[in-house]
Amino acid sequence: MDGFMAAAALLPPMLRRSAMALDPAERAVCEEIRLRRGQVGTVLMAGREYGLGTGPVTERELLAVVDTATGASMHAAGEQLRRGFLAAPGGVRVGVCGTAVSGPMGMESLRQISSLALRIPRAVPGCADGIWPALTADGFTSTLIVSPPGAGKTTLLRELIRRLSGAGWRVAVADERGEIADAWQGEPAFDVGPHTDVLTGLGKAQALGILLRGMGPQIVAVDEAADPSDTDAILAAAGCGVAVLATVHGAPEGPESPALRALLTSGAFRRRVWVESVDGVRRYEVEALPCA
Repeated sequence: MDGFMAAAALLPPMLRRSAMALDPAERAVCEEIRLRRGQVGTVLMAGREYGLGTGPVTERELLAVVDTATGASMHAAGEQLRRGFLAAPGGVRVGVCGTAVSGPMGMESLRQISSLALRIPRAVPGCADGIWPALTADGFTSTLIVSPPGAGKTTLLRELIRRLSGAGWRVAVADERGEIADAWQGEPAFDVGPHTDVLTGLGKAQALGILLRGMGPQIVAVDEAADPSDTDAILAAAGCGVAVLATVHGAPEGPESPALRALLTSGAFRRRVWVESVDGVRRYEVEALPCA
């Protein structure tokens, strides 16, 4: 099942029919399906939202999507909801907003769900062709992929994992949200290469420790470093003698996030790949980073 079909399968009947009414060319470039309570559902294409042509989204429809995404077990998905997303079949990540229930550890749960963002995953074989020589000319070294949200970090990460693994490197993937490989019943739905080991559903810090101890990787890969525990775990992995392939939010201009600043100033990374999406076309630029 492709990413669009996987996302559409989560929708209740009326919204699904409207989504499936998009022509094949539109489906092929659809990045997200967005549902907001009391508003018309939309699809995101080339950075702009377009209405689905249905009536306002209801609470019942939002809950139906969550019910389908969790296999009718929202309670079992509590840890994911506490982090504001759901990992659904087909590699679809469902971002969730609503009323937060706070506790000693921060947000403990969500109630009165108000909006959902169904991010559509895609494998794009060949998207790394233009930068592959620059990343591997002298052997692969730790590389940081940087882009604004939704510009294509995870797509490029997945393709680089596939190519590195296909070239013979042992790659271990900490797939916290299940977006990279979409391992379903133990088998990745996306092609991540023949020498890749995937640990799904565990926070980066714990997952990287397990992968380093148990799988003997040459490269470890993680998606979306966001907080100090993520950056600490990534830098600890880099200090164990393996190469690290990681993504983080950022832009060529403007302030750096604390996570990006920590990774860049550590000296652990030798290359940075800037990713940007302009009118739906993704561009990649490789930059060498100074040693510590």
